[in-house]
Amino acid sequence: MTDPSTDPGQNPAPFVPGASPYGQGPADQSAPFGPPGRSVPPVPPAPPNPPAPPPSVPPAQPAPSGPPAPTAVWGAPTPTGPVPSPPSGPQDVTPGSLGRPPAPAAQSPESERLRQALASVRAEVAKAVVGQDAAVTALVIALLCRGHVLLEGVPGVAKTLLVRALSASLDLDTKRVQFTPDLMPGDITGSLVYDARTTEFSFREGPVFTNLMLADEINRTPPKTQASLLEAMEERQVSVDGVPRPLPEPFVVAATQNPVEYEGTYPLPEAQLDRFLLKILLPLPTADDEVEMLTRHAAGFDPRDLVAAGIRPVADATMLADARADAASTQVAREVLVYISAVCRATRESPSLALGVSPRGATALLATSRAWAWLQGRTFVTPDDVKALAHPTLRHRVSLRAEAELEGVTAESVLDSVLAAVPVPR
Repeated sequence: MTDPSTDPGQNPAPFVPGASPYGQGPADQSAPFGPPGRSVPPVPPAPPNPPAPPPSVPPAQPAPSGPPAPTAVWGAPTPTGPVPSPPSGPQDVTPGSLGRPPAPAAQSPESERLRQALASVRAEVAKAVVGQDAAVTALVIALLCRGHVLLEGVPGVAKTLLVRALSASLDLDTKRVQFTPDLMPGDITGSLVYDARTTEFSFREGPVFTNLMLADEINRTPPKTQASLLEAMEERQVSVDGVPRPLPEPFVVAATQNPVEYEGTYPLPEAQLDRFLLKILLPLPTADDEVEMLTRHAAGFDPRDLVAAGIRPVADATMLADARADAASTQVAREVLVYISAVCRATRESPSLALGVSPRGATALLATSRAWAWLQGRTFVTPDDVKALAHPTLRHRVSLRAEAELEGVTAESVLDSVLAAVPVPR
């Protein structure tokens, strides 16, 4: 993250290889969005060794009592105490250790230009939002993967402002829908309207026909209205009166929901949660970030006037399409594919879960890991990329058993147990 005392729009920090996209200094490969100043000691490459089948995952332990655990950058509590290592031990995997020639660390000049453009998007958002750097990175990854994002946090942590600032930094068509209990499916997808002059019905497009749709407080509308987005999110089209109508490209849904208020809300069903590429938990700001936020407001910052804040479009649909095509060329070794499959299959065998990760979740983890490797300036994906994106990609795709939930087990602790138990390829 840029220094709060400086203009975040000046000299945006690029996604340079081996460096944290928001911090100063080397990145922590186990948590690429972690605080600055941490590094991972190099590990010599090991000889090729086929990964062992994933062992049975032990039941996740309930969260310990006492003071709350520190908050991780993705918004989930970090595990307290030492985490058991798998038999083979987590390793920093290099291309040579996966049995293929080392790939170059730097990408082409065109790739670097596209990465700099996305870094500029991050800098523009930072002009309005303080301290939610991991969420900004997640939104950039979603744009690269053409995926949808579910933002969850208590009121007042800038969920809506974050999406509005992102839309202001992109030259994309953006529409906002406030989900309410009386909202109908046709209010989202559009409907047929009778024209008395022509005595014919014509289709009137709904707000879903846009590039970036902000679904604010999506869990405040009944399931039948929530279901109106199912076809749009998966097929990128809506069918009205039996006629499929394609949506613009790109099409991304950024939905927000409040986790602490359940009066008059309707939890999203598992089928719709599985259609979100990422679920990001927005934490409360740190003391320094909150002081910086108050300083900006004291200086006259108005969150309802993003133009006055100096946010300007720095990327468009063509640039995003080029970046998406370039990121899709990132190499993924078969050993990494086996590792992704083993992690997802282990969730289906966990005794703490009633529902494990679906095959769609496995493909989502592949896509997000590849996008993060590309943003880091690499042309190959490592198991550390998979581990770094596992929580935001999979946390909303698993369902706890009732007895495990009563014991204090969380989806985060189950994923921690799975990642610790599945051997990492070397």
